[in-house]
Amino acid sequence: MTGASWGRRLYKGGLAACLLASSWLAQAQVAIQSVTGGIQSGAEIIRINTNEPLKAVPASFSTQSPARIALDFPGVTNAIGRSTVDINEGNLRSATVVQAGDRTRVVINLKQAAAFQTRIDGNSLLVVLERSEAVTAQTNPPAAFSESRNVDVGALRDIDFRRGTGNSGRVVVELPNNQVGVDIRQEGTGLVVEFMKSVLPEGLRRRLDVTDFGTPVRTVTTTQNGDRVRMVVAATGNWEHSAYQSDNQFVLEVREQRIDPSKLTQGPGYSGEKLSLNFQNIEVRALLQVIADFTNFNIVTSDSVTGAVTLRLRDVPWDQALDIIMQAKGLGLRKTGNVLWIAPRDEIAAREKQELEARATVESLEQVRTQSFQMNYAKAADIAAQLTAGSVGGTGSSGGSARIISARGSVIAEPRTNQLFVTDIPSRLQQVQDLIAKLDIPIRQVLIEARIVEADDDFSKSIGVRLGGGVRDFSAGSVNGNGVRGNFGSNYSAVTTSPTLTSSPFVSLPALPPSGTAATYALSLFSPNASRFLALEISALESDGKGRVVSSPRVVTADQVKALIEQGTEFPYQTATSSGATAIAFRKANLKLEVTPQITPEGNIILDLDVNKDTRGETTVDGIAIDTKHVKTQVLVENGGTVVIGGIFERTERNQIRKVPLLGDIPAVGNLFKSRDMIDERSELLIFITPRVLGRTAIN
Repeated sequence: MTGASWGRRLYKGGLAACLLASSWLAQAQVAIQSVTGGIQSGAEIIRINTNEPLKAVPASFSTQSPARIALDFPGVTNAIGRSTVDINEGNLRSATVVQAGDRTRVVINLKQAAAFQTRIDGNSLLVVLERSEAVTAQTNPPAAFSESRNVDVGALRDIDFRRGTGNSGRVVVELPNNQVGVDIRQEGTGLVVEFMKSVLPEGLRRRLDVTDFGTPVRTVTTTQNGDRVRMVVAATGNWEHSAYQSDNQFVLEVREQRIDPSKLTQGPGYSGEKLSLNFQNIEVRALLQVIADFTNFNIVTSDSVTGAVTLRLRDVPWDQALDIIMQAKGLGLRKTGNVLWIAPRDEIAAREKQELEARATVESLEQVRTQSFQMNYAKAADIAAQLTAGSVGGTGSSGGSARIISARGSVIAEPRTNQLFVTDIPSRLQQVQDLIAKLDIPIRQVLIEARIVEADDDFSKSIGVRLGGGVRDFSAGSVNGNGVRGNFGSNYSAVTTSPTLTSSPFVSLPALPPSGTAATYALSLFSPNASRFLALEISALESDGKGRVVSSPRVVTADQVKALIEQGTEFPYQTATSSGATAIAFRKANLKLEVTPQITPEGNIILDLDVNKDTRGETTVDGIAIDTKHVKTQVLVENGGTVVIGGIFERTERNQIRKVPLLGDIPAVGNLFKSRDMIDERSELLIFITPRVLGRTAIN
């Protein structure tokens, strides 16, 4: 047998290629005679006896789950006569000896993972196990999420379910304190969570059906089980979970496990079974074969993969070990099912480029056909515009990346029957059909109700006096020699004929109400001969008014479609034209609600709002003024919930005193020479928005 044929046989069996072919030939007669194990001086030792001393320590690797140690003996045969050796001492279970071609693999089965050392002792290979507390804790994690430190039994406060990010389901439990122990385990297709030394109130003993939330969780059932509260979380599909506790709140999150066919193992980061590798100057091809033996993947290695590598890895996920090897040698891989193709990156890129060019060539030569699509909810013209969007350049798939159809395809929209006629190659027609199935769906409707409340509360108080006097003239309507006829605004009768003031009031500070007429009280004081008198008039007004104006516009629109509802009056006013003439223009004073809703995956509603409340103001020489109240914002509201999007509060307070200088400052008597005005006005504007999704049951 030639050295070349030996090399091919050794590669096919996954042998450690670090040994030279001549050394393997020299060991061809070496055989394993026995495998024993036991405890010596507190250490667990496996002794592998051979008929001749080994030339070098064999290559080895280990796994965490199941806990195993594998040793490869190139050019060594199995002379034990059986393949399984039972040990059952300490951490040792058994040993399996398997011969494949010119290679023999010894697999040592352990009860728990442990580090090890190997050395040659005469005709024996010794494998010494090292106990590691870290490894023990990793391979045998505690069953409970947290230990119970409760002395007394406490009652759970609340159990709630929420939708988290990435369509994950979150079960939130309010604990009585932070000393409650929690036990989490997976049973079947669900999770079982037990809260130790806890009581479940009657109001929380229920079964929550949370299917409508769109998460992997379907039901959450909570019951009392002795001194524990048992919660069963039923889920479907491929999922993973995580749990954490923050003070008195326990959160269990169940999320969908994303399957990426291009990844070696699923899950975040590296999640393959752990192994240990220790090789000196081993051929890359042989090392890849060792990894293939450890995993369930078939590895196809390109002929251009050459070179050797030296590495020492302990307790590393196998997918990370493979990534390290490929990065060190500039290799790449492509995964198809359970087959891995490993080649230099440049070779993979060139192969993919050839495949794309070949696919483009096939598309340019493939015969086209025409297929009709009936639109039920969408407009055919809108779908046609989306199918033909993007620029077109070249032929085949090298056309614009935004186009769904190929460069040879065409789309015709027929508005009368709302049909779409697409001409293209069969593969593109299938993509068009898939896209139409997602776009041609009924759009959910949203009812938006707004309540605009304007409240006014006005209070005013005013008090004033008028003081005057004169000489009484008994001949009414005549002028005597002692005075001039005057007018006080009203006549004061003391005798059968009305007295006449001979002078105007010398103090006039009446009440000045903002609106209406003030009440007055008049008093006349006569002299004993009734020829002279003093007139006093007191006017006072107190008003208290409250008003409330409620406007409630409402509108129904489709998801992500703008809606507008408007009501009001247009007031005319004159404007000047460029020719100098006048024209009539109109100014609106409207109540307007403009809104664009967007329904989120959680069932909440995002609203782009523009609310306008105008009223007629003062009339000026230039026209009518418009009092405007305007709010424009974006808010997130739960389905059926109400939110206040704006509020304007105004308050006006004014105290005013008018008086005669000096006389108005005299105590008590000074009140006859002054007037007081007090105004307190308050107004408030509130806008309430309530959106509701129509045509389906509320999600939350």
